[in-house]
Amino acid sequence: LEEKLEFYQFLLELGFKEIEVGFPAASETEFEFLRTIIEEHMIPDDVWIQVLTQSRPHIIKKTFEAIKGAKNVVVHLYNSTSFAQRQQVFRKSEDEIVDIAVSGAKTFDEYAAKMPETNFRFEYSPESFSGTEMDNAVAICAAVMEALGSTKENPVILNLPNTVELCTPNTYADQVEYFIRHLPNREAAIISIHPHNDRGCGVADAELAVLAGAQRIECCLFGNGERTGNVDAVTLAMN
Repeated sequence: LEEKLEFYQFLLELGFKEIEVGFPAASETEFEFLRTIIEEHMIPDDVWIQVLTQSRPHIIKKTFEAIKGAKNVVVHLYNSTSFAQRQQVFRKSEDEIVDIAVSGAKTFDEYAAKMPETNFRFEYSPESFSGTEMDNAVAICAAVMEALGSTKENPVILNLPNTVELCTPNTYADQVEYFIRHLPNREAAIISIHPHNDRGCGVADAELAVLAGAQRIECCLFGNGERTGNVDAVTLAMN
């Protein structure tokens, strides 16, 4: 907990205004960290904290328990959508995977309505986006937007991960561009990217995806993120 608090304070000092602070349903430490920064009034009024949750009812419930009392919160919901995981892990059809995402979005809406004191922004990730058929990825995200009633004034964040850096930078950028061109109600979404660094090309992934139309990048200091790392915020900023 002490290490997480120290690192969080450092990110604030650097000037970050959106900080993914944890996965509060994953462990007691993560949950306690959220309660500490909220109850100790450690979140500046102009900073949005972001929390991660799977699209599963009991995990969403735990997440909302953790963020109660915060002023500005991005709730980042995800479920896996790739062909391989649909076939081999979940053994579900495309429509069943869509239902998981839409159910999570509706559950978010229900909990958010009970916390009018908090400004919410909803984020959805089709996990393993780069391993998902693009028309399927578009369909899932469009269904989530429709379930939320997303508008230009109240947009959803659609976050597109290059999971295990499955694609080379040019292919990932092509996928992002295709997604943007075919997404209905495009103005009601903020297009975010989440490049991993398994190939060591995370920075190139991010820069090409931004040229393809992405508006937001999820990154880490020096790339010290999940597994083999995420795109490096420091290199991106210097570039």
